[in-house]
Amino acid sequence: MNFDVIVIGGGHAGIEAANICAKKQLQVLLVTSHLDLIGQMSCNPAIGGIAKGNIVREVDALGGVMGTLIDRAGIHFKMLNQTKGMAVWGNRAQADKREYRFHARKVLNERTNLHLLQGLVQRIETAGDSVSGIVMDSGEEIKSKAVIIAAGTFLNGLAHIGLNSFPCGRLGEPASTNLTDSISELGIKSGRLKTGTSPRIDGRTVCFEKMTQQPGDASPWPFSYSTEAIPENRAICWITRTSKETHKIILSNLNSSPLYTGKIKSTGPRYCPSIEDKVVRFGERDGHTLFLEPEGLTSNEMYLNGLSTSLPFGVQLQMVNSISGLEKAEILRPGYGIEYDYFPPAQLWPTLESKTVKHLFFAGQINGTSGYEEAACQGLVAGINSALQILGKEALILGRDTSYIGVLIDDLVTKGTEEPYRMFTSRAEHRLMLRQDNSDERLMPIAFKMGLIENNLFERRQKMWDEKKGHKVKLFQSKIVPSAWAPVQEEAKIKCSIRGTDLLKRPEVSIEAVCQAIGEIISDREIRKSLEADIKYEGFIEKDLDHLEKFRRMENELIPESIKYEPIAGLLTESRNKLSKIRPRSLGQALRIPGVTPADITVLMVHISKLKNVSRETQVSV
Repeated sequence: MNFDVIVIGGGHAGIEAANICAKKQLQVLLVTSHLDLIGQMSCNPAIGGIAKGNIVREVDALGGVMGTLIDRAGIHFKMLNQTKGMAVWGNRAQADKREYRFHARKVLNERTNLHLLQGLVQRIETAGDSVSGIVMDSGEEIKSKAVIIAAGTFLNGLAHIGLNSFPCGRLGEPASTNLTDSISELGIKSGRLKTGTSPRIDGRTVCFEKMTQQPGDASPWPFSYSTEAIPENRAICWITRTSKETHKIILSNLNSSPLYTGKIKSTGPRYCPSIEDKVVRFGERDGHTLFLEPEGLTSNEMYLNGLSTSLPFGVQLQMVNSISGLEKAEILRPGYGIEYDYFPPAQLWPTLESKTVKHLFFAGQINGTSGYEEAACQGLVAGINSALQILGKEALILGRDTSYIGVLIDDLVTKGTEEPYRMFTSRAEHRLMLRQDNSDERLMPIAFKMGLIENNLFERRQKMWDEKKGHKVKLFQSKIVPSAWAPVQEEAKIKCSIRGTDLLKRPEVSIEAVCQAIGEIISDREIRKSLEADIKYEGFIEKDLDHLEKFRRMENELIPESIKYEPIAGLLTESRNKLSKIRPRSLGQALRIPGVTPADITVLMVHISKLKNVSRETQVSV
């Protein structure tokens, strides 16, 4: 029982970590509490959304599997924010959760050097300052060179339905009750967070005529670059709203809410609040939008998105029956809140390796994040870096200018989090460059160099990039005269000849109109829309690149790992404490720590310069 890497947890982080390590030809063991629930979607069975869809495409561009899985298991696809600029588009798909689990298990089973084991991990074993393996609940000791903990909400998980509480990792699955203590004994601090989920409705008891249909896109966009066929919409989602009666029921039952009676003490997700929080905090509203979404094609179960709650079952039923279209609806599974242990992520390096124990990595919800996509990208990065470390190669650290993944990890390890972290486009200062349409151009060259994606896929994408460049040259060289443009788009008048690229920079002008005017045909929709975004954002991106160059200089100025902040004169006390705690990798990361001032950075720069001079003098004398 010896492995290169052990992955604890079979959720979205664990799947990516185990798969990528096995792809690097390492011997991998994935341990999970229930083999049949690998890839389980414990909340809404949907992947993607605004910013989250970008992460899925980035995971795919780096050799991950989430994009492929949702393309195979998706039943309702919709590109969000299409009326806005492409920088904030976000692909989203509702999944058949059984199909998703099936395909996830199939991917793992097809990795010949990837082994699966059902059970609970009781303890992390170490040798000196490095991890050496795990001990199972059966008493079995398993050795490994690296361990990735991706345990989700299972560590001391405690579910709440009304004032009743019971241990579980997910509803119906056992909690892990000893692993947190084992990790804490290694000097790694833990905390508690809370999340929740909505009741599931029996679709046979719903009056859909009272709801608004939300069909999928006529021509869906795939998530994975390896998916050649257009995904198929196989289901319809529905929209309804809470009523004044719903709010009255909630407000009159707050005395049985674990949130409002103080039974739940942990911090929940600010940007995905329970319906109790929505009604209390936004009392002026007469209703909140809800989405009724199918959980599969062979199931009557439907997820009531937007009604996350931990109120008693009877109250949940009253709430549901007060909603238009759900007057006679039956609940198949109640919503519930769950508290769980997490490990504040400022204790990690940007590789997601522990600063305290070497070769021990953390990924997913135990780092304080929420969402399948946020978990998957962390699992992928932890898996890549554990593999690279074992193979003696340089680590992968993604910058904030390269990806949403880089933004997420930098936020976690630099700022930490005291509430479940969710990705938004607003968190990415370089979001005009980090669009979902160019994830392949940004990240595939990195992945190909590391051997994370196949040659034929990379070559196919290179041809598309070359084709896009060719079309851009033609648009730049073209001259459109008023007489040729007037029949195409009257509202955007031109008085003299203009380059196609310059005309396209106007907000009201589409690439389809410009191509029609010059007789250019771009048949591939993906190339056409990506080129349009490149051209429309070109001026803004050029300004951003000037700023980025200064940022990169700070990012490339590494801080010696052995530095001691306490003796450095001139640092503010708060800054000294935070720098000592987080131990930033570079001056750029140090500047992003809340409370660290530009003056502190100047002091640090001078100190590091002195250290370099001392080092040079020592080398000369030797």
